[in-house]
Amino acid sequence: MIQLRRVYDPPGDHDGARFLVERLWPRGVKKSALTMQAWLKDAAPSTALRQWFGHDPARWNEFRKRYFAELSKHPDALHPILDAARHGAVTLLYSSHDTEYNNAVALKEFLESRLLSARP
Repeated sequence: MIQLRRVYDPPGDHDGARFLVERLWPRGVKKSALTMQAWLKDAAPSTALRQWFGHDPARWNEFRKRYFAELSKHPDALHPILDAARHGAVTLLYSSHDTEYNNAVALKEFLESRLLSARP
């Protein structure tokens, strides 16, 4: 099970392994205050893609397509999340105010499809 949570929200009792999936450190959050397994910068979209997208819902489908292509080129960046998800709950941490159109939402979709395709 993969869940999403904003970094500004308190940890949940059922979060499991928590991974920050942002290229930039979230504003206003102390590194010592964020409970997580790892900060996976390489699981986040490239700076160029993130800036192009700009959280514009009209670009969402194209963003997903481009982001999935980036993720496919760097499968090692996803191993910590996939390994943890095979053993329990995982929470992807993100900083965006937009809870519907952000990289964590797309990453969750990508990871879940990988987990489903790996099942016997």
